[in-house]
Amino acid sequence: MIHIKDHKQYDMFNPFEYLGPKRLALLQSSWAHLFREEILHKLPAEKLFHLYDEFKGRRTKELFTMLGVVLLQQMEDLTDEQAVRQFAFSIEWHYALNVTDPSDFSSYVSARTLWTMRDTVGRLGLEQSLFENVTGALKKLFELDPSKQRLDSVHIFSNMAHLGRIRIFVKTVRKFLVNLKRHHADLYQALGEVAIRYEEKNDGQFAVKPSESSRTLQEVGNDCFFLIERFKDQEAIVAMSSYQLMVRMFNEQCVLEKTDTATSVVIKQNKDVPSDSLQNPSDPDAGYSGHKGKGFQMQVMETYSPDKSQPDLITHVRVEAAHQSDAHALLPAIEDTSGEWDRVLIY
Repeated sequence: MIHIKDHKQYDMFNPFEYLGPKRLALLQSSWAHLFREEILHKLPAEKLFHLYDEFKGRRTKELFTMLGVVLLQQMEDLTDEQAVRQFAFSIEWHYALNVTDPSDFSSYVSARTLWTMRDTVGRLGLEQSLFENVTGALKKLFELDPSKQRLDSVHIFSNMAHLGRIRIFVKTVRKFLVNLKRHHADLYQALGEVAIRYEEKNDGQFAVKPSESSRTLQEVGNDCFFLIERFKDQEAIVAMSSYQLMVRMFNEQCVLEKTDTATSVVIKQNKDVPSDSLQNPSDPDAGYSGHKGKGFQMQVMETYSPDKSQPDLITHVRVEAAHQSDAHALLPAIEDTSGEWDRVLIY
């Protein structure tokens, strides 16, 4: 059952009066007051309504508050456990989120509930609405002049292991075999030694000396091609994302040489592997920049006040794979902000 609170409605008596005038004054001059008065009630809670029945079922946590917790966790760069404790015990968070009921239902959230809400925000793509709503509220509050804005890119290192080419093959093949074993155990057992070779307990065989790396790379390339060919006609296997990831990796790292009698796998030279190739199967969207390394780049545009008379406000964010060029970043940034700002000059 949907549970929301009208955060624009003032209480007859200030529920934080017990703090006394000095501590209350500190709260009212902090970021928490700005969040409470200008941002909280503008969070897109209505985009969660379709997930719950209006009248039936267990009552949800207050939805504006939950979206606020997700934002504050990111703002303060907290783990789930730290965010749970802040929500449970921080007066500043209670004030910012307009939590006036001391009961566990209103003043406590479990780590699992927090994770579920953050996952929901990601699945529904609500991060863009959160960004736009907060940006719009701050733009209006500070009466910002948008005539000057600046755009720059920031490299983001992905939270993944940096793998050499052999490890990329091994981890991608293993990811496929783990899924195959989970969903099609009979087909996995039929692979015999090939499947056993890629079990984690046999990882040591892939830790080879530099002089042996070419031979090992050729072996894992052959194994990958064998698996692709073995299951290419089975629709249920081909539809698996881990199989498709293995095919992508093979095409990026290898080429096939065909003769009248045989087909052989040839490992590409390092210089021939594309910069947008798979860097780690745990993060298939990451790219590679020769100057900055593996990961992503983030295009960020913000308002700019030469005399520092106004705060700088981020107006556009776009995350791309690290290999993408900055040359194509300007037009999307202008188009993204053209509906909100009257005129934009990029510095």
